[in-house]
Amino acid sequence: MTAFPASGKKRETDYSDGDPLDVHKRLSSSAGEDRAVLLGFAMMGFSVLMFFLLGTTILKPFMLSAQREESTCTAIHTDIMDHWLDCTFTCGVHCRGQGKYPCLQVLVNLTHSGQKALLHYNEEAVQINPKCFYTPKCHQDRNDLLNSALDIKEFFDHKNGTPFSCFYSPDSQSEDVILIKKYDQMAIFHCLFWPSLTLLGGALIVGMVRLTQHLSLLCEKYSTVVRDEVGGKLPYIGQHQFKLWSMRRSKGRSREILRLWPN
Repeated sequence: MTAFPASGKKRETDYSDGDPLDVHKRLSSSAGEDRAVLLGFAMMGFSVLMFFLLGTTILKPFMLSAQREESTCTAIHTDIMDHWLDCTFTCGVHCRGQGKYPCLQVLVNLTHSGQKALLHYNEEAVQINPKCFYTPKCHQDRNDLLNSALDIKEFFDHKNGTPFSCFYSPDSQSEDVILIKKYDQMAIFHCLFWPSLTLLGGALIVGMVRLTQHLSLLCEKYSTVVRDEVGGKLPYIGQHQFKLWSMRRSKGRSREILRLWPN
């Protein structure tokens, strides 16, 4: 009779010791969850790197280009300078060569102000060489470089007196305008959209894994509590049934003694 209360007391002691608190030690993340978290953090790191690279190579020139306003220009004079400029080209893995390219200058007139300025192909051409319309790809064929410059010169010669669209900087005192903008709003959209999508995807993966682990922990806690509560009640039920069985057995023995007792 004393064994059942002892087990019930032990069950109560185990429950009071706080088995659910040990769930943190028993519950460990699987290899798949670790890989998913690693993938999420890698995606977030890659998106930050993309933001940095695209911000320095595209966003910054676009912000400078956004300060330019559209206007109309008319070509006044085009000329190929006699002095060719030096350039460097690659002819192999460990091979570099020196070359020269012609410098084409296009002088235009801004319609809205009547100011004369040098025309450049885009923002990059202004940064590379502010004296020339564009900087061709350097190579050894001087005739090919000259023919390209002559074709462009002929194009603007035919536009002599015909207005065309151009972009100028109203806040800058430099006398240079550009023909086209290298980066438009669609390029900026892609530069911001894809890194943001990668960052959001990585954060979503990490968040889903953490949520799954948290729900698993709650489920394990709940299962442990229910198991302990059910296990704690079973000894008391067994003890009660044993008492009923003992009482019935005692009554049966009393009746048997009374029946066999001599009158």
